[in-house]
Amino acid sequence: MYIPPAFREEDLPSLQAMMAAAGLATLVTRTEEGLMATPLPLVLAPEEGPYGTLYGHLARANAQARLAPQGEALVLFQGPDAYVSPGWYASKQEHHKVVPTWNYTAVHAHGPAEFFEDAERLLAVVTRLTARHEAGRPLPWSVQDAPDSFIRAQLRGITGLRLPIARLEGKVKMSQNRSAADRAGVAAGLATSARPGDRAVAALIPLDS
Repeated sequence: MYIPPAFREEDLPSLQAMMAAAGLATLVTRTEEGLMATPLPLVLAPEEGPYGTLYGHLARANAQARLAPQGEALVLFQGPDAYVSPGWYASKQEHHKVVPTWNYTAVHAHGPAEFFEDAERLLAVVTRLTARHEAGRPLPWSVQDAPDSFIRAQLRGITGLRLPIARLEGKVKMSQNRSAADRAGVAAGLATSARPGDRAVAALIPLDS
């Protein structure tokens, strides 16, 4: 990932928080049939390894789960993003030498993809994923709410994924390369948007000098 110094994020807790906040990631592997990609909900075990370990599952019928990865896999995490209008820049009124851009956060996790079909390991992954996404709901659903025989049958249709992270790249592009006045204009413009993602980006823009 191309990361200018102003946008580089290297703080491990921040990178892990960005990964944990993402609802859906994309697993990319290179195989004998070419590149393959699958959108997946993943759960991070931050204590496993120097950068953490990712867990998830794919449909067993998914060819990506059957073809051996060649080299490292790549997992893409995308955070809040928003179009930035040059009309929000204070500098537009000074010289008009401004153009549109896009603000966003992203983390790329590299590591070996390990696929497995052990039922107990799969159950642990499914249980952990479910608990994460059901947390805080008025009537949270639990894997234990379904009949055990039904869950066991469902597990036969998936393949587990374990990916110990060997390398992380993080990018937080939030107008840090603009003046304080331009950043304030962008934050104000995005804060009035009807799009939740725009408002989320507005809250991430640094306003101090």
